[in-house]
Amino acid sequence: MTKKKKWLLASAVTTALATIATTVFGIKLSNRLMYIKKKDDAFILERETLAKRFDEAWYNQYKDTELTIESPNGYTISGVVLKPLETKNTMIICHGVTENKINSVRFARLFEKLGYNSVIYDHRRHGNSGGKTTSFGYYEKIDLEAVVKSVRQVVGDDAIIGVHGESMGAATTLLYAGLLEDKADFYIADCAFSDFGELVSLIAHKDMKFNTPIPLHLANFFLRMRDGYYLKDVNPITAVKNITKPVLFIHTIPDLFIPHEMTKAMYEVKTGPKMLKLFDKGGHADAFNENPRDYLQVVSKFLDEYVPAYKITE
Repeated sequence: MTKKKKWLLASAVTTALATIATTVFGIKLSNRLMYIKKKDDAFILERETLAKRFDEAWYNQYKDTELTIESPNGYTISGVVLKPLETKNTMIICHGVTENKINSVRFARLFEKLGYNSVIYDHRRHGNSGGKTTSFGYYEKIDLEAVVKSVRQVVGDDAIIGVHGESMGAATTLLYAGLLEDKADFYIADCAFSDFGELVSLIAHKDMKFNTPIPLHLANFFLRMRDGYYLKDVNPITAVKNITKPVLFIHTIPDLFIPHEMTKAMYEVKTGPKMLKLFDKGGHADAFNENPRDYLQVVSKFLDEYVPAYKITE
């Protein structure tokens, strides 16, 4: 074999190996996002019960209806109507990634004090809902639209509907409010990310020690090929610019997973009625757990200032 042929063969082998390695890495990275490991449902129930954030007696007493809503994405969404009050006013609560609707009960108890019944539901691929992948808001926002429409049909046009989201649920809330048919009256976004691509890049740098944009490009390519969307399609800060309804932005400054600066940036670009609260205490998705009284006061102030016909329940 001539030197030229040997060089060409070596070059072809190197290229093939690099292609295989890139493909394997891209699949693994997209798998980590699409099939992010969820917490066990039994673990969530036990954790919330031991922390006294889930009261089974209260839950069973006020669990009015179990919901099964058909998603335009082709599966069913599992939810529960919690109705401790004689009111049409309703909060829809969106949990964070890896959690389920039981994690939302603590917020249902909060909004009970503020005069609202609640609807809690499982995001796609979480809890009892269908769906094969997690898309961090891209498909979840369409599910939320279906939930809001369903709730609006039941409670009527004269009822006040709010949406509260935490982490991925907050990003989903903002994407829905800014990009789809908006049928709610106000929104609360707790520790949302502003740009999914930027968040993936931060995670790749911190957890996987990558200092190049290669992981971002690979994730982008494989997510589009395997799940139908680009990272840039999950961009709450762009959606926020279109939201005209009141938004309360919440974050904890010590959050090491989603930087609180992302929430500050979204607050700054939001026009119209808005409020920002940054708590000094608490990690990611811990604002309420670590600051329950202050959290209640902030939400109460927001409702009192921006939401029509608001009355606190004694």
